[in-house]
Amino acid sequence: MVSVTDFPKIISVDDHVVEPPNIWTDRLPAKYRDIGPHIVIAPQGEMSLQDGTWVEQPGTGDKMAAWWYYEDHRYQIKHMIACAGTPPEEVTMQGVTYDDIRPGCYRAADRLADMDLNHVEASLCFPNYPRFCGQLFAERKDKKLSKLCVEAYNDWMVEEWCGDSGGRLIPLCIVPLWDVDLAAAEIRRNAARGVTATAWSELPAWLGLPSIHSGYWDPFFEACEETGTVIAMHIGSGTRTVRTSEDAPTLVTATMISANSAASMVDFLFSGVLERYPTLKLMYAESQIGWIPYFLERADESYATHQWAQGEERLPEKPSFYYYSQVFSCFFNDSAGMKLLDEVGVDNILFETDYPHSDGTFPHSREKAHSLFGHLDDTAVYKIARGNAIKLLNLPFD
Repeated sequence: MVSVTDFPKIISVDDHVVEPPNIWTDRLPAKYRDIGPHIVIAPQGEMSLQDGTWVEQPGTGDKMAAWWYYEDHRYQIKHMIACAGTPPEEVTMQGVTYDDIRPGCYRAADRLADMDLNHVEASLCFPNYPRFCGQLFAERKDKKLSKLCVEAYNDWMVEEWCGDSGGRLIPLCIVPLWDVDLAAAEIRRNAARGVTATAWSELPAWLGLPSIHSGYWDPFFEACEETGTVIAMHIGSGTRTVRTSEDAPTLVTATMISANSAASMVDFLFSGVLERYPTLKLMYAESQIGWIPYFLERADESYATHQWAQGEERLPEKPSFYYYSQVFSCFFNDSAGMKLLDEVGVDNILFETDYPHSDGTFPHSREKAHSLFGHLDDTAVYKIARGNAIKLLNLPFD
């Protein structure tokens, strides 16, 4: 058992960045600066669900928020996605300005200081405004501008957010989801400058894109395997979530959200993708891990007994074989998963802090990690806290 004081420094593989106001205005050609993403300070607004899509517009009150304006899209930065260190009872869905949130949400130097407070050595950060895999850009009308926005985000991520961090901020890039050849090219462009992970959708068909069974994405998978780029899929990166009914409480969806990751993992296990690309690595972020043993058992059982399935090519190995060699999942609050660690696999899990989101563990991530797996032997603690992340992402740490 490792004591709290001797607990190894954490490498968090799922945190988030609140994009600073100048990412796109500094990098887009002048003719795009008024229609590309830029910040406008305007009154807080309300969200409404229109044809299944959340729509926001500035209001008319006195309380201001920082709004992203991009083509016809409006989005206010919300307290709940930038509330590190705030007690749960004080977290709101209200719009905020940059002055209302911790500088560590959007400034690299301040993030490093918060990481020091939180016993975190290195951090991989998913996008916020473009959404978890950059699907915002796939939805906009001007795809030339969308491509420039993707490239600008990645340039900022590599050169500015991570550039002076000494490797402590780990670059995570996005790709043009609407064009597989552009996506493959962007993987290679970023891999050439040391990027080892890309954010991608857990369920691309839910975005109206081809499924992983179609063969359409093979050039993307090939580029990721060729460059050693890990495909990192955050819960919610399929945009839709499981809803039991239109009038179900939000807490139902919040509780069920790992079902997205379960669906994605089973999809991959039976797709043949992991057989065709045997060194390709997948990582599920914020999915937790307690659900994994059941779905592995169920997948293996279906593989063995559902011989009646029509027109389906049988994989040479059972699904769990591909899981243990190519799939990794992240957690930060899952005691059930710890009880099932032998089945989940100590080599297949990584820790995260989810800074600066409302359910993140800042500034007590070391204590939380210790309570979850500090009772394990030194080797297991090291693997979960940092070793598996170092190996998976080829990081320059011991």
